[in-house]
Amino acid sequence: MSVNVKPLADRVLIEAAPAEEKTAFGIIIPDTAKEKPQKGTVVAVGPGKTDEPMTVKVGDAVLYGKYSGTELTVDGKEYLIMRESDIYAIV
Repeated sequence: MSVNVKPLADRVLIEAAPAEEKTAFGIIIPDTAKEKPQKGTVVAVGPGKTDEPMTVKVGDAVLYGKYSGTELTVDGKEYLIMRESDIYAIV
């Protein structure tokens, strides 16, 4: 997947995983009650800082904070851009 956005320094562009549509018991969740996803896939990575190389790479599945990042729309798709330090884990 190619995106025309190049993050700077230690920033990462993430495509959020879709919100859950149903509960484990099969109950459909309405749009107004859906939780904001906290998992996504890295689609672009900045070069890092001179003293801090980047840990994540394109294609990594990551977990991040509920309110992390800034929402960004590119070519009609929703993304989040955030600092690498806002990412909690690679899964």
